[in-house]
Amino acid sequence: MFLRRLELLLHNVPDPGRYPFSIPALKQLHTVEFKTNVTFLVGENGSGKSTLLEAIAYQCGFNTAGGGRNNTYEVDAAHSALGDHIRLSWLPKITNGFFLRAETFYHFASHLDTMPESLRYYGGQSLHKQSHGEAFLSLFNNRFGKKALYLLDEPEAALSPARQLSLMRIIKDLDKEAQFIIATHSPILLGYPDAQILNFDSQPASEIRYEDTLHYIITRQFLENRKAVLRELFSDGDE
Repeated sequence: MFLRRLELLLHNVPDPGRYPFSIPALKQLHTVEFKTNVTFLVGENGSGKSTLLEAIAYQCGFNTAGGGRNNTYEVDAAHSALGDHIRLSWLPKITNGFFLRAETFYHFASHLDTMPESLRYYGGQSLHKQSHGEAFLSLFNNRFGKKALYLLDEPEAALSPARQLSLMRIIKDLDKEAQFIIATHSPILLGYPDAQILNFDSQPASEIRYEDTLHYIITRQFLENRKAVLRELFSDGDE
């Protein structure tokens, strides 16, 4: 591992009631210890997992709209309000890595098209000339390497279940010499062996077993009892 510890510095926040400092999982969180080379951040929408990941990217010098240290472009709402209020502890410190932000990936692909000489690092062709999922895998296969920190925000957004398994294989090939911190809703990715899972639905965010995540529980219930789940979901509640 390279990034060992994260500390939130919220004592000097001017307005603790303002977003994102008001997020329950964050305002009670003091430190995060990264214990494995693969860490997942899980929780409902708005629970703070992507906000914390963005803050880490900010402190690493990565473009918070997505990219590495050398990718400079602007999109709306790319500033990390939390970024100035965390401290990262490294052993050793590295500067190589990448922040994948699924919701702004289109802008990142357009940014690359303005620098044709950079496309060789991403498979040799414009990411816009591939499907969304193919572009993600092209990024993973060609841009990712050793001795780096990779921050992935909902990488499953463009990936079929089979392609999510392909991503897991890529992570496995690199996890001895690279570190991954991934915010996800995917019960497939969360099944990665021996990964640390931090649950942002608890206050403060804390570790959770794979089998105890809502992602696993709800998916298993649906697959094993689909008709019963749908019957209850679609009932009027007065029957």
